Amino acid sequence: MTKKKQGNIVWNFFASVKLALFTLFTLAATSIIGTIIPQNEMASHYVHLYGQTTARIFQILSITNMYQSWWFRALLILFSTNLTICTIERLPNIWRVVTLDNLSTSISRLQKMAIRRVFKSGVNQEQTGLAVQKIMHQAGWQADQRARDEGTLFFSQKGAWTRLGVIMVHTSILTIFVGALIGKLYGFKAGVMLPEGSSTNIVYKSSGDHSPIPLGFTLRCNAFNLSYYDTGMPKEYRSDLTVSKNGKDLLSKSIVVNDPLQFGGLTFYQSSFQAIPGQFAASLTSKSTGAKQKFFLRYPTERARLWPAEKVRFGITDIAGPNMRQKYRYKIWFSDGKGSPSTFWIDQNHPVKIERPGNNYLLLVKPRFATGLQIAKDPGVWVVYIGCIMMILGLIIIFFMSHRRIWALVSENEGESSILLCGTSNKDKVGFEKVMTSLYKGFADSQFLRGEKHE
Repeated sequence: MTKKKQGNIVWNFFASVKLALFTLFTLAATSIIGTIIPQNEMASHYVHLYGQTTARIFQILSITNMYQSWWFRALLILFSTNLTICTIERLPNIWRVVTLDNLSTSISRLQKMAIRRVFKSGVNQEQTGLAVQKIMHQAGWQADQRARDEGTLFFSQKGAWTRLGVIMVHTSILTIFVGALIGKLYGFKAGVMLPEGSSTNIVYKSSGDHSPIPLGFTLRCNAFNLSYYDTGMPKEYRSDLTVSKNGKDLLSKSIVVNDPLQFGGLTFYQSSFQAIPGQFAASLTSKSTGAKQKFFLRYPTERARLWPAEKVRFGITDIAGPNMRQKYRYKIWFSDGKGSPSTFWIDQNHPVKIERPGNNYLLLVKPRFATGLQIAKDPGVWVVYIGCIMMILGLIIIFFMSHRRIWALVSENEGESSILLCGTSNKDKVGFEKVMTSLYKGFADSQFLRGEKHE
């Protein structure tokens, strides 16, 4: 007896609405804190912002890595347990209402309903019943009927399944948690700095020991383009990426912030960029042949690059800048084996025409960048999406739909038939009263039903 009572106490604790509200408000409050206080920064960052003592408290309580802390996970487990038990506790009663035999409802209960009216009929009980069924059908209510000791009872309902809306919302939250758990267990977040013109088949985990993660394919950065505002501040950065496997290109895409590349269950986001010191990207076009080639130059360690097809050699011999817009100028030495070499200055990102004996060339020089890519694998994301869709549908059902039930009892007393018309709705009482008023009018206008009596 003691064990049973203790078991009931534990069950009732986890089924408590108070516990649900407590965990919900606690999760909301801690999430606000986690949004206001930057997460996963260096310890010195928190000391600078909040002082040594507060930063130490944050570290002890795992405030700076809150979403990975044991206590936040414990709150999620407590909330999930509470939600599961609440759902198990409420489902049998809800299902009982959904599948209830409403034709067995007691007549005394029908007579006490707040929304009811009584009509008198000038024909017998059988003809009155046919008239009732016809009027309800015309009003969009498909009625079942059953003979009772008091007469014939007609019943129709709409939206019985809407009672399950709250169960759908509960299930959707648990589904979202399951999706997040799948992503946590089987997904990862990683990053890589990929120089323009380079390839990689591994990325590095963003947290922990930053261990390498094989991609199973090769990712190449074909080009990186950076545009600027007139003030010289970066405006947009774009990476041209190609995915290849076994020497075959499978997918190419130019990505910018919020427009990632997706392949093999991985998503590659444009997250940052970084100029590579002493390295430059040059694009050279031959006007006579139309050939175009991209080169990567080094200064000052590399004097010149060779383009064998055009017998061209060129390199950077000096650099000036940056100017007010943070741009540089480059001094170029250029030779195609015809005549004396050319020496000239070129502005960053501004193509220059090089006139040589028998041919002209177009040259563009800019810094070589490494594109910063953030890689995410989340196999649970579709489970989360399904949970979100379920939640939206469940909330629509809860707030905008209702379970409406209508009874009509046809009885006969001393040769005179009467109809008790009543109904109830679990929500939207005002809307249901309008429906009943319209149904009352249909009964009142019937040629068989006379002398409407209000109660």
